[in-house]
Amino acid sequence: MGFFINTLYMLNSRLKKILISITVILIIPVFGKLFTDDFQWALPDFIIGAILIYGTGLMIDFILRKVLKKSHRIALCGFVLFLLISIWAELAVGLIGTPFAGN
Repeated sequence: MGFFINTLYMLNSRLKKILISITVILIIPVFGKLFTDDFQWALPDFIIGAILIYGTGLMIDFILRKVLKKSHRIALCGFVLFLLISIWAELAVGLIGTPFAGN
């Protein structure tokens, strides 16, 4: 446990904010599952959600650190967010109809 806390102190402030924000976002379905039956999430759903959201946050941080031109940053971050929303929607309701669709 101490390793993770020490690692968090060594990260830059933007990455800390991203990781903390993502953790707060992932806590919402946990509370939803505790207090209502409307959240039908199982452990694999939490794992996939965490991978998708943390991966997106880390990609956006990477883009913000490495891409110098502001218009390219905006375009790439928008594309990453579009991919997240597309994958999430496909897994949730099957917009495209792949075998990974949730219904």
